[in-house]
Parts: sequence; structure tokens; C-alpha cells
Amino acid sequence: MVKFRSHPSDSNVLFTSPKLIAKSITQQKIMEVPMKYPGKLTLRVVLTCMMAATGGMIFGYDHGVSGGVTSMDSFLEKFFPSVYEMESNLQPSSNQYCKFNSQILTLFTSSLYLSALVAGLGASNISRMLGRRATMILGGIFFVSGALLNGLAVSIWMLIVGRLLLGFGIGCANQSVPIYVSEMAPYKYRGALNICFQLSITIGIFVANLFNYYFSKILNGQGWRLSLGLGAVPAIVFVIGSICLPDSPNSLVARGCNEEAKKELVKIRGTTEVDAEFRDIVAASEASQNVTHPWRTLMERKYRPQLIFAICIPFFQQFTGLNVITFYAPILFRTIGFGSRASLMSAVIIGSFKPVSTVVSILLVDKFGRRTLFLEGGAQMLICQIIMTVAIAVAFGTNGNPGTLPKWYAIVVVGIICVYVSGYAWSWGPLGWLVPSEIFPLEVRPAAQSITVGVNMISTFFIAQFFTLMLCHMKFGLFIFFGCFVVIMTIFIYKLLPETKGIPLEEMNMVWQKHPIWGKFLGSESTIQTDKINSKC
Repeated sequence: MVKFRSHPSDSNVLFTSPKLIAKSITQQKIMEVPMKYPGKLTLRVVLTCMMAATGGMIFGYDHGVSGGVTSMDSFLEKFFPSVYEMESNLQPSSNQYCKFNSQILTLFTSSLYLSALVAGLGASNISRMLGRRATMILGGIFFVSGALLNGLAVSIWMLIVGRLLLGFGIGCANQSVPIYVSEMAPYKYRGALNICFQLSITIGIFVANLFNYYFSKILNGQGWRLSLGLGAVPAIVFVIGSICLPDSPNSLVARGCNEEAKKELVKIRGTTEVDAEFRDIVAASEASQNVTHPWRTLMERKYRPQLIFAICIPFFQQFTGLNVITFYAPILFRTIGFGSRASLMSAVIIGSFKPVSTVVSILLVDKFGRRTLFLEGGAQMLICQIIMTVAIAVAFGTNGNPGTLPKWYAIVVVGIICVYVSGYAWSWGPLGWLVPSEIFPLEVRPAAQSITVGVNMISTFFIAQFFTLMLCHMKFGLFIFFGCFVVIMTIFIYKLLPETKGIPLEEMNMVWQKHPIWGKFLGSESTIQTDKINSKC
């Protein structure tokens, strides 16, 4: 006879026939349903997840502050005088699209993402050995150092070094926080609590835009120092909060602290009936301990579907074109005819839509699911990109002749961008971090999250570094470029992404087995394994 545990990941089998084993395993994968662990949404887990999610605020603050600072005349005059002369018409430009085309200027923004890439990959080992909390603390310390160095900068090298330190901080935080929140949250509320990370990102962007607007005309043109230096404040909050946080039960078990892990699980679930979930965490951890090379293991066929999403989702997230708006909203608005202060205020208005829309995602993601929000957001962004392309093409054509937009026209452009940003903020923005953090088993989860962060940072670097060059050469066609990616990624989600709402992390492998496409792909692996067993017998 064949005897199985209720959990699909168990490999302990009593058997008399290898063929019967293979057949039973196949039947079990098809027929089994996810286990529903007991527990409720406790105040402890809500506060814990919200505190950890403040790591997103440092990422968002840097997103928002860099574009505003690089549009301030005093900052440009000090560090990028050639760009200042061009944008202030000291050297008249016949092409409005090319006023800010400076690769050195964009390097100020993009250099951060190269160091974040390196840090994100290295943070995988730190997270695995020392825990998620230690990685979060390290990231916050790096960010504090970088923000202070940028705020005190007197030369370009101080700006670049400060940006590199900021990148180390962001790489560590983005690698550890989504995993931490996914592991702490009850499976029924995992989506909403994980999106608190994206909510913090949007709040950070909004606060940065607001600071840029108010600091742009104070301290004799030195307001940019306050904008950059105040990034240390949310980072300090994040460090202090991380020190006070408990580590996740999964991370504790992985480091041999089983008793402490079970006590923490009882606290965050609000019930003593945690034996089933705890056994599954221990089983997953034991499987993880057998994985000595997680990077090599991640490349195995059985993880191929998840790996594809860990790469494609962050790539597509950046190529929606949203970060063009986030990084360079003030520059973009000045390019299409807004004044300096007006462009900063427009960025504030747009930034205010992001937190509100992210709250919508928090309320809906565990009710309607990930796929629904992905698909709706993609359609909404595509429509807005088409309208923006037409609006900018009508205003400036292909020559980019300088001019000032009529007030009503400017309001329409800002309004369309707000709708576009809202679509992103309740779909690809939060889900781009949520889905990759929840689809991998424990043994490869830190390595997989590092890949997600790495792809995100490489893609972000490309957008940040080459946006002004692309705008100069592609003109209004830049929005068509991003619109094509929105079409591709929406089809990708529709065809290939299984729904993951309401599935415990330890049961997540079942959604791939039941998917009409991935089930066949993984089924072929089962056939190979069966043939190997039969050949040995």
C-alpha cells in the first residue's frame, strides 16, 4: 500500500511498488486541495507587517526626490552647468524634447540601481544565514549614510557615492521586506498586508514630491540639500522599527530556533492551533537544509514556471513606463511646457494619486485576485498611453518646438497621467512585488527574491539612464514604445499566471500543477521521474 501525509511536499512514503508510487503521486497532485490553516488577523501581525513595510518608504522617497532635484535650477547650476544652460535657454535649443538630454545627469539617478542590483544578490545569503530582520537593518543603515552624504555633497563624486550607498540600502530592503511580510501574514490576508510595502513606496514618492516643491525656493537655492538629506528620516524609522521586530517563523526555523518560531507563530496567528502550519514550515525548512546550492537548485525544471515570473514580472513592471513619470515627472512636465514650480506641483498632484490607488489594491487584491487587477490595470494604462501620445504629438509634433501649453491642455495632460498612474498603482506596482515573493518554496525563496530585485534594478537602471536620450530621439513615440510592452505583458499574465489568492505559501506548488499550460510542462517532468524509477527497478 501507499501512505501519504496530507501535505504535498512530504517525501516520506511507505511502498511496495515504484509504479504505484508514481501513479499515486500524480493522482494526489491533481486531486489535492490546499490546506486551510486556522488563525486570524491579529493586531500584532498587522503592526509587524506595517512596520516592516516602511522599508518601501525609503525606496519611494528616493524615486520621488531624484527627479524633482534634477529639475531644480540651483542643483543643475552647481553640478550640471551644461544642462542648466540649455534648459534655461542660455544656449537656445530648437528641440524641446532634448533639453535635459545628459547622460551624466541621468547617471545621478541611475547609479543607485547598479549598487542595488549587487546588494540585492548579496542579500540573499545574508537573509538565509542571519534572517530577514538583520538584512532589513543593514539596508536601513546603508540608506541613512547615503542620504546624509547626498545632502552634504559639494562635488559630483559625493553625489555618486551617496547614490551607491542608497542603492545598497534599497537592494537589501527590497530583497528582505516582501519575503518577511509574506511569511508573517496569514494566507487569507497575505495580499493586502504585502501591498503595504507598495503603499509605503507611494507615500515616500508623494512626500518627496511635496518636499521638492516647498524646498525648491528656500535657503538661497540650497533647498535640494534638504530634499536629499531628509531621506535619512524614514530610513532611521525603518532601522529602529526593524530592530524591534521579531523574525519570521520561517526564518527562525531555518536557523534552528524551532521553539522560538512556534511561540512567535502562536502570537501572530492568535491561536494555539498552529501545529499543522508549524509542521509544514519545519518540513519546508528541512527540505531547504538539503539545498546546499540554492542558485543552482532554482534552475531546476520544477521551479521553471516560478522563475519565469520572477524574471518577467519585474521586467514588465519597469517597462510599463511608470518610472518615467516617477523619476522625471518634473523634467517631463518642463519638457512639454510647464514652468519650474508648476512642474513640481504637477508631480505632487500625480504623486497623491498613488497612495489612494494602492489602498484600493489592498482592499481588492484578496477579494478579486491578482490576475483581475493585473489585467484591468494593463488595459487602463494602455488606453492612457495612447491618449498621452496623441496629446503630446499634437502639442509638439516631431520637431519639439519650444512653447507653453494652454492651461486647459496642461490640465488634461496631468489628468490623463493621473488615471494612468492609478491603473499602475493598484495593479503592476504592488503585484510586481507581491506575486514573486509568494510563489516560491522556502528552500529557494531568498535566492528567487534576489533575482526579482536584480531584474527590477537592471530594468530600472536602463529606464533611468536612457529615458532622456530616448525622449530626445523617439519624441512622443516613447509612449508608443512603452504601450507595446503593456500589450505584451497583459497577454503574458492572461495566458500564463495562475491565481494565487488564498493559497498558503507551503501549498503554493499546487496552483502550477493545476494550470492548463504549466501542468502539462510539470507533468512531463513527473513522467521523466517515473521512467527513472522504473528503469532502476
